[in-house]
Amino acid sequence: MKSTIILLAIVCGIGFNAQAQKDGNFHQGEFGVSFGLANYFGDLNTRSGLNEPKPSAGLFFRKQFGNYVGMRVSARYAQLGYSDKYSKNEYQKTRNLDFKSDIFEFVVQGDFNFFTYNPKDLNYLFTPYVTLGLGVFSFNPYTFTDAGEKTYLSPLLTEGQNTQYNTMALCVPFGVGFKYAISPKTNLNFEIVHRFTTTDYLDDVSTQYAGLYLADGSRNPNFWEPDPNNQTAYILSAAGQLQDRSEGQILGTKGRQRGWSKQKDQYIMAEIGLSFNISTYRCPTAY
Repeated sequence: MKSTIILLAIVCGIGFNAQAQKDGNFHQGEFGVSFGLANYFGDLNTRSGLNEPKPSAGLFFRKQFGNYVGMRVSARYAQLGYSDKYSKNEYQKTRNLDFKSDIFEFVVQGDFNFFTYNPKDLNYLFTPYVTLGLGVFSFNPYTFTDAGEKTYLSPLLTEGQNTQYNTMALCVPFGVGFKYAISPKTNLNFEIVHRFTTTDYLDDVSTQYAGLYLADGSRNPNFWEPDPNNQTAYILSAAGQLQDRSEGQILGTKGRQRGWSKQKDQYIMAEIGLSFNISTYRCPTAY
């Protein structure tokens, strides 16, 4: 008899899980999809403008540990982009730079519910939450030339870097959300999550103009190439054309500020998610 009681206690998990409900169902976690918009902040968007939000989409799995804490693993694709034409600053308008980039992101996050959440209990169908994590993402900024040709910027060394910057970086997502159980098996959530990053080259802009000409007045070899139609002449390379696209006056003299390297680039996502619950059944607590 004693061994039977011990066995039942183990099977039913009496007193083991704080999430026990009267019907014996436990919210173990969920998997789902999310869709929304992404927006970039950085050297081209210094005033947190929302002029060019772009689509984002993702997949995620969340494992629940008790009533309030969960761990989420997610993978996302998003687009980012911005242009100096949206700025109210005259220097930026004259600078006339722009970029677009595809983002591929993998993140591990901790989710912290404010309320108990259990989709199978009418008393616990919703909760606000906060989320914090660490992730890695890839990016590759590009623009279009005056002729309409898509050109990736990282290989061009537009700021005269000695080496090409890394197109992978870390991000720290931090944000808030709200989750609601629309049925015992399905959840709907909305969240806004800001990403702090370890790169200042999301937009290919960070430091100073390298300049078409060096201090001694000679051509900067990074930005000029022989003219195929004239053996004795030189023309601007793609890097030379794209490192300085200023209009009205020439800004791209050597050493002049092009970006602000002391602040890393960032991006934010606002998304709606639909998820499907993973639940198990344990014997309910005896009363």
